[in-house]
Amino acid sequence: MSGKVTYVSVLADESIHPAYEKALSEVWELLGREWPIYIGGKEVYTSGKFEKRSPFDTSIKIGTFQRGTPEEFKAALSKAVEAFPEWSRLDWRERARILAKLADLIERDRFKLAAAITYEVGKNRFEALAEIHEAIDVLRYYVELIHKMDGYVLQMRSPIPNERPLSVLRPYGAWFVISPFNFPIALAKGMLTGVLLMGNTAVWKPTSEAPFTAALVYQLAVEAGVPPGVLNFVTGPGDAVEEVATGDPRVAGIAFTGSRDVGMRLYRLFTQRQPWPKPIVLEMGSKNPTVVTAKADLEKAAEGVVRAAFGFGGQKCSATSRLYVQREVYDRFVERLVEKTREIVKIGDPRRREVFLGPVINKSARENYRRYVADAVAAGGRLRYGGRVLEEGEFSKGFYVEPAIIEGVAPDSYLWKTELFLPILLVDKFDTLEEAVRKANDTEYGLTAGIFSEDPKEVEYFFEHIEFGVVYANRRGGATTGAWPGAQPFTGWKASGATGRGVNGVYYLLNFAREQARTVVY
Repeated sequence: MSGKVTYVSVLADESIHPAYEKALSEVWELLGREWPIYIGGKEVYTSGKFEKRSPFDTSIKIGTFQRGTPEEFKAALSKAVEAFPEWSRLDWRERARILAKLADLIERDRFKLAAAITYEVGKNRFEALAEIHEAIDVLRYYVELIHKMDGYVLQMRSPIPNERPLSVLRPYGAWFVISPFNFPIALAKGMLTGVLLMGNTAVWKPTSEAPFTAALVYQLAVEAGVPPGVLNFVTGPGDAVEEVATGDPRVAGIAFTGSRDVGMRLYRLFTQRQPWPKPIVLEMGSKNPTVVTAKADLEKAAEGVVRAAFGFGGQKCSATSRLYVQREVYDRFVERLVEKTREIVKIGDPRRREVFLGPVINKSARENYRRYVADAVAAGGRLRYGGRVLEEGEFSKGFYVEPAIIEGVAPDSYLWKTELFLPILLVDKFDTLEEAVRKANDTEYGLTAGIFSEDPKEVEYFFEHIEFGVVYANRRGGATTGAWPGAQPFTGWKASGATGRGVNGVYYLLNFAREQARTVVY
């Protein structure tokens, strides 16, 4: 594996800066052009187009992209269905070799891809490079795992003499993969790795907020040896893909990462419109809590909360958005939290080395921020830090906001329940750990949660009683963020996921294959 490269570890690596800055210039030369969609390995141009512009400077045109209609998605599905028999029967070792080659190519182009992420979604260089290494490692982890599992062919035992039974995992068919903007490469590669490695084919629809980086990754997949039709790449609006993905009976499965509203709509339509039950893999965000007890290292906790709440503007399904602090240390901790936010969060053009927080993704997100902050204050909230939309001077061309730390919001406010996906942190007090855990669990979501306490018994109590799939204790690099392939399976409970088997973990590939029992009598 390429080694665990995270936001924190990459901060100390001085060698990244010249290579990244060179890549910024190289990617600049790619901006502004028109990009096709790819169906059956062929370039396709549609009559409808859309533009993507950079969120940190809307005068920068990322490119023009095709507005795929249901007809293009159906054509892509037809090619995926045609390619399925040969790809599914290919020796699993060959599929693994191709995906291992893709990991090598992504590593080769890691600075170029990181720079593309910065331009397209506004992620700073450290987080962009960490994302690229996460994508590399998820590919290599699952290639290693399928070798370890011998292609998921398992000798079984039979009580009948001369009978040789096998359990074999077999693919389903052609899948739709729908990926989000916030980790445009890492999250897409997680889903696509599961689909392709297990012998399925795919129609990939990236979000319209990040089609450029997706196109670059598609080209690398072709270079790695993914055959025509096995991976089809179509950009366009969500309603066009939704119609085909949920309603065409040739669709074998859906893998989706995004909002709960969209995920649940896909779930309901898919289960209603398909002729029999089919797999749907959903990761649908969360409303993640962090608990700070009186026995915490407050310095460690302050840094961990800042990085988890405000990294990439809170636009992570794992971001800390609710903070519960024990009453005895509340004033002292919140004061340190505000100081730490001032120290760490430098706002500006994410191409600059010193910038921690770039823009939010678009105008809608910026206006949502404005509304949420106003609603928090109307609900009794007190701004301890930030809360402003930044529109003057260097911020005038992009979608910039300050981190907001807000205490005292009424407990019945919708803000405690709704995933805001913005750099807004709500803070509350508690008296006992039992009370804190009860408040933390008071949500329909269940993705990530964190605690800061130096008392092992408190940590154990938290782990045993918290209703979230990914839980951390005393994580300075990110109280609720930073899951890594092979280390932290990214498993959403409750409204955060549909399968209970998360990417990065040993069970994830099982989402994309079905068991076949084979018995031969000799």
